[in-house]
Amino acid sequence: MKTVLITGCSSGYGLETARHLHAEGWNVIATMRTPREDLLPHSERIRILPLDVTSTDSIAAALERSGPIDALVNNAGIGVVGAFEATPMSYVRHVFETNTFGVMAMTQAVIPQFRARRSGVIVNVTSSVTLTPMPLAAAYTASKMAIEGFTGSLALELQAFDVRAKLVEPGYGPTTRFSQNVGVRIEDLVPEAYASYAAAIFAAYAEPASVTKESDVAEAVWRAVNDLSGQLRFPAGPDAVALARAA
Repeated sequence: MKTVLITGCSSGYGLETARHLHAEGWNVIATMRTPREDLLPHSERIRILPLDVTSTDSIAAALERSGPIDALVNNAGIGVVGAFEATPMSYVRHVFETNTFGVMAMTQAVIPQFRARRSGVIVNVTSSVTLTPMPLAAAYTASKMAIEGFTGSLALELQAFDVRAKLVEPGYGPTTRFSQNVGVRIEDLVPEAYASYAAAIFAAYAEPASVTKESDVAEAVWRAVNDLSGQLRFPAGPDAVALARAA
């Protein structure tokens, strides 16, 4: 029976992925900054641990408590929507600390056990903005694009040790929390010069042509952790699949 550690399980994709992999028979270590026992089924195959991916001490403590794992799913992420001109660099750095450096830190921490066993898979959840950029999300897009390049290089670097690295690229999910994650309102990041343009963009986001469901992402992660081929990218959701084909 295999064990997976998933970051960012308090809601959304991470929570649904934890439920899905548990249903498929895996042991699940669901991590989140503030643990909540009521989110997942009570099961001897589920453990909920505190983990802040921006803290090396928190990462080390969580991995010590988890014991050996077979898969790591780097799902924790935050975002900022707004004009880049108006986005303070402190917010940009905050996004990169979680979306980019947090993923790298988690990955670096688990590689030694995977390499020693010559087995393991790392799945990094990015976004369909890496397939086609979207406006008013420059910092978020940059943080996710960095992980795309990182994962592609890592997959080549680790293949000599039979360790796999994969990408899951979710499409647009309207339940995804963006600016709220960094304590700033969207309107604070839209100067008057951008107001009419931003209004049209936000209206389009409110009524998307297609939507990625949380279950789409969970199923893509499931495929990725089990994939033994050289496939790197797993788009999740009908819009992401269409963008990937076009790309």
